[in-house]
Amino acid sequence: MKICNKFSIVLLFIILANIVGIEAVEAELYDDKTSSLSGVIRDKSTGETLIGATVILKETKLGARTNRTGFFTIPKVQPGKYTVVVTYLGYEKIEIELEFVAGVPIRKDFNMNQSEVVMNEIFVEAQREVERRQISISKVNVPVQTIKNIRVGGESDVFRTLQYLPGVLTSSQISSGLFVRGGSPDQNLVLLDGSIVYNPTHLFGFISTFNTDAIKDVELVKGGFDAEYGGRMSAVLNLTQKDGNRNKFSGLASIGAISSRGFVEGPLFNGSFSLSARRTYFDLVKSFIKEDPEEPIPDFGFYDLNAKITQDFGDNNKISISGFNSADQLEFSSFGLGLTLDIGNRMLASRWTHIFNDQLFSTVNLSYSNYYNNFRGDQSGYQFLVDNSITDYTLKANLEWFVSDDITFKGGVETSSFRFQYLQNFTGDTDSTQVGSSGGSTNLTIDDWHTSVFAQAKWAFTELFSVQTGIRANYWELSSLVNFEPRISARYRFTDRIALKAAGGIFHQNLRLATQPDFSFFDTWLPTDSTVPASKSTHYILSLETIPYDGYDLTFDAYYKKFDNVSELNTIALQGATVSDVFFIGEANAWGAEVFLQKRFGKFNGWMGYAIGFIESKFDSINKGEPFRPKYDRTHDFKVVGQYELNDRWEFGATFYFQTGQSYTGASSRFHTQLPGQIRGRGKTVPTQRYGLRLPPSHQLNLTAIYSFEMFGLDSKMIIDIYNVYSRRDILVRFYNTREDETVIEDVKLIPILPSISLEVKF
Repeated sequence: MKICNKFSIVLLFIILANIVGIEAVEAELYDDKTSSLSGVIRDKSTGETLIGATVILKETKLGARTNRTGFFTIPKVQPGKYTVVVTYLGYEKIEIELEFVAGVPIRKDFNMNQSEVVMNEIFVEAQREVERRQISISKVNVPVQTIKNIRVGGESDVFRTLQYLPGVLTSSQISSGLFVRGGSPDQNLVLLDGSIVYNPTHLFGFISTFNTDAIKDVELVKGGFDAEYGGRMSAVLNLTQKDGNRNKFSGLASIGAISSRGFVEGPLFNGSFSLSARRTYFDLVKSFIKEDPEEPIPDFGFYDLNAKITQDFGDNNKISISGFNSADQLEFSSFGLGLTLDIGNRMLASRWTHIFNDQLFSTVNLSYSNYYNNFRGDQSGYQFLVDNSITDYTLKANLEWFVSDDITFKGGVETSSFRFQYLQNFTGDTDSTQVGSSGGSTNLTIDDWHTSVFAQAKWAFTELFSVQTGIRANYWELSSLVNFEPRISARYRFTDRIALKAAGGIFHQNLRLATQPDFSFFDTWLPTDSTVPASKSTHYILSLETIPYDGYDLTFDAYYKKFDNVSELNTIALQGATVSDVFFIGEANAWGAEVFLQKRFGKFNGWMGYAIGFIESKFDSINKGEPFRPKYDRTHDFKVVGQYELNDRWEFGATFYFQTGQSYTGASSRFHTQLPGQIRGRGKTVPTQRYGLRLPPSHQLNLTAIYSFEMFGLDSKMIIDIYNVYSRRDILVRFYNTREDETVIEDVKLIPILPSISLEVKF
C-alpha cells in the first residue's frame, strides 16, 4: 500500500501532464499569427539521433539545439520564406528553404550525412546563434571519438578521458574516480540513460564500467547544475547509450591487452537495438601459467554488458528499454589465507518520450538499479564476511514547455524506493564489530523513500541577457528531512565572441559512502538517519567564455564551494553503534580557478587546461579539530590532450599532465608496547598533522597511434598505445616500516612504461 501511495504521486503528475498536453493541443499553444518548426535530427546512415545538432533560420536570430532525444523546436516564427540551416560537427550541412504560414506548424525531420570535418562560415555562425542562448555553466561535452582515441592498455575509457579536464582530479594514476572541484566520487551523480549507477568502476577503480562502443554522448557538469538534477552535491555525469542502427546490421570486435569486447546493432521492428559486451581474460589465461606456490597469482576477472531496444510508436512517441550489468570477481589463496570478492552493478530502465506538439515535450523514466559488494575471508580458523548492497526503484517524469524562442519552462517529479543491506559476520577468537553489531555479527536492513519535485524557467530578456531560475524540493522518509534547493544562472553576451556567465545554488545529498582510507574492498553505502543532517553544498561560479578564433573556445572559470555536514569514516566504530556513529561529521571549503582552451575542428584538435584549486576540511574529531587538506587535494593541475589525423590511414594522439603531489600524513616518532612476560610488540608511529606533507609532483606522457586498414574485406584498426612513455613511477602510498629498530620510509610506486597493442574489426 505504501508503494502505491508513493508512486501515485508521479502517476498523478503523468496524468496531469497528459491532460495539459491534450488541452494544449486543442487550444493550440502557438497563436494563429505565427508558425513553428520542430523535428528530430538523425544520422542518415544509422538512424541514430544526434544530440546537440543546431538548427537556425538564416534570415533571423531564431535557432535551436537538439536535446538528449534528438528533438528540437523553434516556436513563434513569423510568416514568410526562410532558409533553414542544420549543422553538426562531422556531418554535411543541410540547407533548405521552407515557407511558414500563420497558424500552421511545420514538423520536419532531418537526416544528416557524415563527412570530413570542415569548418565553414555557416557552421560557425550556426554555433554562435545557438550558443548565445545557452545559460548552462561549467558544462563540457566530450566527443566520443576523442574518448576512443585515449587508451590505457588498449582500453578507451570515459572516466580516464574526463580526468584530463581542468578541475577534475583523481587520487592516483590507477584510479578512475572523479574528484570534481573539491567533491569526492560519491558526490557525483552518474546517470546512464537517465538512471543512477552507483559504483561505475572495474579493477578497483582502474577503469570505468562503461563500454565506449555503447555510448554516443558524454556530458559533464562540474557545478551549478540545473534543478532537474538532485541527490548529489558536486557534479553530474550524463551518459547516453546508442539506440542502434535502424538501417542495417553492423558490429565491432576488439582484442586488447586487458580485455576483449564486442558490439552489435541493427534494425528491430519499428526501431533498433544495440548490444555490447566486454570481458577480461586474465582468469582464463591464468590456468596456463605455472605459479610459484610461495607467490600465488590472484584469480581475477571482470565483465560488463550493455543492451538497449528502441521503438517508435508514430511520430510523437518513442519507448526505449536499456540494461546494464557489470561484475568484478577476485579469488586469492595463500599460506592459510583465502579471500573472495564480488562487486557488481545492475541497471534496468525504460523511457517513454512523448511530443504533445511543437511546444510541449515530456519524458517518463522507470528504473531499477543495484550495487553489491560481497567480501569473504578465511585465515587460520578465523572466518569473516562483509556484504553490502543498495537497491533503488525510481519513477520520474519531466515536462518541458517551449513557450517561445525566449522562454522555456521545465518541471518534474521523482520518487524512489531504497533498500540498504549490510551483513557482517566474524567468527573466531577475535571480536570485531561494526554498525548495528552485537558481538561479531551484524545484519542491518534499512528501507527509505525519497520524493522530489522541481521547476525551472529560462528567460531571454534581450538578445544579450538571459536568466534561468529553478527550485527543487526533497523529502526523505527515514530522516523526515525536507530541504529546498534554489538554483540560478545568468548569461550576459558582450559580443558574438565574449559572454559572461554566473551561477549559484544549493545542493543536498542524503546518501553517504563509508570508505576505508587505504583499502576500498569495504566501501559501504548508507543513508542519512534522523541523527545526522543531510550533506549540503553551496556553489558560486563565475565564467568568462570567449571565441578568440573561429573553431577555438577559451573559458575562464572561478568557483567557490562550501560543504556542510560532510563525513569521514570512523574506523573504530563501537559495538551497538548507530548509522551516525560510523561517520565523523564536519565541513569543507573548496575554491579555485580554471583556464580551458579547446579546438574542436580540423585535422588537429584537442584541448589544454590549467587549474589552481584549494580544499580545506575541518572535523572536531580529526586532527585535533584543526583544518587540514584532504588526500586528493592538488593545488596545481596542468593537462594537454591532442589528436592529429595525418591521412586516411594514420591518426595520432597524446596526453600529458603535471600535478602537485598528493597529501599524506607523516610520522613524528615511534613507540613500542610490551606487556609483562611478552615479547616487545611491533613499533607504532605517532602521526604528524593529518595530510600535512606532500609527495613529489606527479606527471605523465601517454602516446597513441591508430592505423586503419582492411582485413579480409573488413574495416580494421590497429591501436598502439604507450602508457607512461618516459616511465615516471609516481608514488601511490608512502608508509613507515617499523619492523626493525630503525624506522624506514618505504614507497609503493605505480607502474612503469606499459606499451600495448589492440585490434579492432568492424563488420
